[in-house]
Amino acid sequence: MDEKTEELRDIFVDITDEDTVTERQSESRGSLTGETSTEGLAAIVAEMREVCGFDTSLDDEALVAVVERFYAGDSDGDIAEALDVDQRTVFRARLDLHLLRERDTDAPFELETLREFLAEDRPTSDIAEALGVSESTVRRYRRVVDARDESRRVSGRFRSEFEDLIATADLSQQLTTDVQDDGLEEATEGMETNVQF
Repeated sequence: MDEKTEELRDIFVDITDEDTVTERQSESRGSLTGETSTEGLAAIVAEMREVCGFDTSLDDEALVAVVERFYAGDSDGDIAEALDVDQRTVFRARLDLHLLRERDTDAPFELETLREFLAEDRPTSDIAEALGVSESTVRRYRRVVDARDESRRVSGRFRSEFEDLIATADLSQQLTTDVQDDGLEEATEGMETNVQF
Protein backbone atom coordinates (compact mmCIF):
# COMPACT_ATOMS: atom_id res chain seq x y z
CA MET A 1 0.00 0.00 0.00
CA ASP A 2 1.19 3.52 -0.72
CA GLU A 3 1.09 6.29 1.89
CA LYS A 4 -2.28 7.74 0.80
CA THR A 5 -3.95 4.33 0.82
CA GLU A 6 -2.60 3.64 4.31
CA GLU A 7 -3.96 6.97 5.56
CA LEU A 8 -7.40 6.23 4.11
CA ARG A 9 -7.36 2.74 5.62
CA ASP A 10 -6.46 4.16 9.07
CA ILE A 11 -9.28 6.74 8.83
CA PHE A 12 -11.74 3.98 7.89
CA VAL A 13 -10.62 1.75 10.79
CA ASP A 14 -10.89 4.68 13.25
CA ILE A 15 -14.37 5.65 12.11
CA THR A 16 -15.91 2.18 11.82
CA ASP A 17 -14.06 0.32 14.58
CA GLU A 18 -13.57 -2.48 12.05
CA ASP A 19 -10.27 -4.25 11.50
CA THR A 20 -11.02 -5.24 7.92
CA VAL A 21 -11.66 -2.89 5.05
CA THR A 22 -13.01 -5.33 2.48
CA GLU A 23 -15.98 -7.68 2.45
CA ARG A 24 -16.50 -10.85 0.53
CA GLN A 25 -18.84 -10.68 -2.42
CA SER A 26 -21.81 -12.91 -1.74
CA GLU A 27 -23.86 -12.40 -4.88
CA SER A 28 -23.42 -14.91 -7.67
CA ARG A 29 -22.02 -13.64 -10.92
CA GLY A 30 -24.89 -15.02 -12.95
CA SER A 31 -24.92 -17.78 -15.47
CA LEU A 32 -23.95 -18.09 -19.09
CA THR A 33 -26.02 -21.24 -19.50
CA GLY A 34 -29.26 -21.60 -21.43
CA GLU A 35 -31.31 -21.60 -18.21
CA THR A 36 -31.46 -17.82 -18.08
CA SER A 37 -32.61 -17.48 -21.68
CA THR A 38 -35.25 -20.20 -21.24
CA GLU A 39 -36.61 -18.45 -18.16
CA GLY A 40 -36.65 -15.16 -20.06
CA LEU A 41 -38.47 -16.72 -23.00
CA ALA A 42 -41.02 -18.25 -20.61
CA ALA A 43 -41.67 -14.80 -19.11
CA ILE A 44 -42.22 -13.29 -22.58
CA VAL A 45 -44.54 -16.15 -23.60
CA ALA A 46 -46.57 -15.75 -20.39
CA GLU A 47 -46.91 -12.01 -21.02
CA MET A 48 -47.95 -12.63 -24.63
CA ARG A 49 -50.61 -15.07 -23.49
CA GLU A 50 -51.99 -12.41 -21.17
CA VAL A 51 -51.77 -9.48 -23.62
CA CYS A 52 -52.67 -11.14 -26.92
CA GLY A 53 -54.44 -14.37 -25.99
CA PHE A 54 -53.55 -17.65 -27.69
CA ASP A 55 -55.52 -20.09 -29.83
CA THR A 56 -52.94 -22.83 -29.46
CA SER A 57 -53.44 -25.86 -27.24
CA LEU A 58 -49.73 -25.95 -26.33
CA ASP A 59 -48.66 -24.97 -22.82
CA ASP A 60 -46.03 -22.31 -22.13
CA GLU A 61 -43.19 -24.82 -21.83
CA ALA A 62 -43.95 -26.20 -25.30
CA LEU A 63 -44.28 -22.66 -26.67
CA VAL A 64 -40.81 -21.81 -25.35
CA ALA A 65 -39.53 -24.87 -27.23
CA VAL A 66 -41.28 -23.59 -30.39
CA VAL A 67 -39.50 -20.23 -30.02
CA GLU A 68 -36.09 -21.82 -29.40
CA ARG A 69 -36.43 -24.24 -32.31
CA PHE A 70 -37.81 -21.57 -34.64
CA TYR A 71 -34.73 -19.43 -34.07
CA ALA A 72 -32.51 -22.51 -34.37
CA GLY A 73 -33.84 -22.82 -37.93
CA ASP A 74 -36.05 -25.89 -37.44
CA SER A 75 -38.96 -26.41 -39.82
CA ASP A 76 -42.53 -26.83 -38.57
CA GLY A 77 -42.15 -30.54 -39.28
CA ASP A 78 -39.01 -30.77 -37.12
CA ILE A 79 -40.67 -28.83 -34.30
CA ALA A 80 -43.82 -30.97 -34.54
CA GLU A 81 -41.75 -34.15 -34.33
CA ALA A 82 -39.80 -32.87 -31.32
CA LEU A 83 -43.00 -31.89 -29.48
CA ASP A 84 -44.95 -34.95 -30.66
CA VAL A 85 -47.75 -32.84 -32.17
CA ASP A 86 -48.97 -32.22 -35.72
CA GLN A 87 -47.62 -29.47 -37.98
CA ARG A 88 -50.92 -27.57 -37.89
CA THR A 89 -50.53 -27.17 -34.12
CA VAL A 90 -47.00 -25.83 -34.58
CA PHE A 91 -48.17 -23.45 -37.31
CA ARG A 92 -50.91 -22.03 -35.08
CA ALA A 93 -48.51 -21.77 -32.14
CA ARG A 94 -45.97 -19.89 -34.27
CA LEU A 95 -48.61 -17.41 -35.37
CA ASP A 96 -49.77 -16.90 -31.78
CA LEU A 97 -46.13 -16.10 -30.98
CA HIS A 98 -45.89 -13.71 -33.99
CA LEU A 99 -43.19 -15.92 -35.52
CA LEU A 100 -44.00 -15.73 -39.21
CA ARG A 101 -41.78 -17.23 -41.85
CA GLU A 102 -41.38 -15.45 -45.18
CA ARG A 103 -43.22 -18.22 -47.00
CA ASP A 104 -46.23 -17.86 -44.66
CA THR A 105 -47.26 -14.82 -46.70
CA ASP A 106 -46.85 -16.52 -50.10
CA ALA A 107 -50.58 -16.80 -50.73
CA PRO A 108 -52.05 -17.73 -54.13
CA PHE A 109 -53.84 -14.34 -54.00
CA GLU A 110 -53.16 -10.84 -52.72
CA LEU A 111 -53.33 -10.75 -48.92
CA GLU A 112 -54.69 -7.21 -49.15
CA THR A 113 -57.69 -8.56 -51.07
CA LEU A 114 -58.29 -11.11 -48.33
CA ARG A 115 -57.98 -8.34 -45.73
CA GLU A 116 -60.68 -6.35 -47.55
CA PHE A 117 -63.01 -9.36 -47.64
CA LEU A 118 -62.40 -9.95 -43.94
CA ALA A 119 -63.16 -6.30 -43.17
CA GLU A 120 -66.50 -6.75 -44.97
CA ASP A 121 -67.17 -9.70 -42.64
CA ARG A 122 -67.96 -11.99 -45.55
CA PRO A 123 -68.41 -15.72 -44.85
CA THR A 124 -65.39 -17.96 -45.44
CA SER A 125 -67.22 -19.87 -48.19
CA ASP A 126 -67.90 -16.63 -50.12
CA ILE A 127 -64.28 -15.50 -49.77
CA ALA A 128 -63.02 -18.90 -50.94
CA GLU A 129 -65.27 -18.78 -53.98
CA ALA A 130 -64.26 -15.20 -54.84
CA LEU A 131 -60.55 -16.03 -54.54
CA GLY A 132 -60.83 -19.42 -56.25
CA VAL A 133 -59.31 -21.37 -53.36
CA SER A 134 -60.48 -23.82 -50.71
CA GLU A 135 -62.00 -22.69 -47.43
CA SER A 136 -59.06 -24.23 -45.54
CA THR A 137 -56.69 -22.01 -47.56
CA VAL A 138 -58.75 -18.95 -46.62
CA ARG A 139 -58.68 -19.98 -42.94
CA ARG A 140 -54.90 -20.49 -43.09
CA TYR A 141 -54.19 -17.07 -44.57
CA ARG A 142 -56.75 -15.41 -42.32
CA ARG A 143 -54.60 -16.61 -39.40
CA VAL A 144 -51.50 -15.17 -41.10
CA VAL A 145 -53.21 -11.80 -41.64
CA ASP A 146 -54.48 -11.77 -38.05
CA ALA A 147 -51.00 -12.62 -36.70
CA ARG A 148 -49.39 -9.84 -38.76
CA ASP A 149 -52.01 -7.36 -37.59
CA GLU A 150 -51.58 -8.40 -33.97
CA SER A 151 -47.79 -8.14 -34.24
CA ARG A 152 -48.09 -4.67 -35.79
CA ARG A 153 -50.53 -3.63 -33.07
CA VAL A 154 -47.80 -4.24 -30.47
CA SER A 155 -45.10 -2.84 -32.81
CA GLY A 156 -43.38 -6.22 -33.14
CA ARG A 157 -42.39 -5.91 -29.49
CA PHE A 158 -42.56 -9.56 -28.53
CA ARG A 159 -40.63 -10.81 -31.55
CA SER A 160 -37.95 -8.19 -30.85
CA GLU A 161 -37.75 -9.36 -27.23
CA PHE A 162 -37.35 -12.98 -28.36
CA GLU A 163 -34.59 -12.00 -30.78
CA ASP A 164 -32.76 -9.85 -28.22
CA LEU A 165 -32.83 -12.61 -25.63
CA ILE A 166 -31.73 -15.32 -28.04
CA ALA A 167 -28.97 -13.13 -29.49
CA THR A 168 -27.69 -12.42 -25.96
CA ALA A 169 -27.80 -16.12 -25.07
CA ASP A 170 -25.97 -17.02 -28.31
CA LEU A 171 -23.30 -14.41 -27.59
CA SER A 172 -22.88 -15.67 -24.02
CA GLN A 173 -22.58 -19.23 -25.29
CA GLN A 174 -20.00 -18.15 -27.88
CA LEU A 175 -17.98 -16.25 -25.26
CA THR A 176 -18.06 -19.24 -22.92
CA THR A 177 -16.88 -21.54 -25.72
CA ASP A 178 -14.14 -19.11 -26.72
CA VAL A 179 -12.90 -18.83 -23.13
CA GLN A 180 -12.83 -22.62 -22.78
CA ASP A 181 -11.04 -23.02 -26.10
CA ASP A 182 -8.49 -20.31 -25.31
CA GLY A 183 -7.84 -21.78 -21.89
CA LEU A 184 -7.19 -25.18 -23.35
CA GLU A 185 -4.89 -23.78 -26.02
CA GLU A 186 -2.87 -21.86 -23.42
CA ALA A 187 -2.61 -24.88 -21.16
CA THR A 188 -1.35 -27.12 -23.94
CA GLU A 189 0.78 -24.59 -25.79
CA GLY A 190 4.30 -25.85 -26.38
CA MET A 191 3.50 -29.41 -25.25
CA GLU A 192 4.74 -32.21 -27.40
CA THR A 193 2.26 -34.97 -27.92
CA ASN A 194 3.45 -38.46 -28.73
CA VAL A 195 0.43 -40.65 -29.17
CA GLN A 196 0.76 -44.13 -30.62
CA PHE A 197 -2.10 -46.45 -31.26
